Amino acid sequence: MLHSRKALSPEQINAQLLLYPAWELQGDVLFRAFKFDDFSAAWAFMQQVAQIAETLDHHPDWRNVYDLVEIRLSTHECNGISALDFEMIRKIELLGS
Repeated sequence: MLHSRKALSPEQINAQLLLYPAWELQGDVLFRAFKFDDFSAAWAFMQQVAQIAETLDHHPDWRNVYDLVEIRLSTHECNGISALDFEMIRKIELLGS
């Protein structure tokens, strides 16, 4: 399934963020930190997110320190945030369900 890589307007971004209150806009990226019980749980989560990234051909900027995973999303092709970023968020959020 293809997802638009066209930049969303600030209004569209804010409307989407209402659906994902754990995520926040930091400048021109979407950000969320995930805390796990230990490194193994954090690593397992990152492996699942990596599979999503490969499927969508959309790769996060992320950081892992022991039990913490920080994810930053933006769409380089449009120098902003696109529907693809929110599709990735939707799939990431399903991992916790």
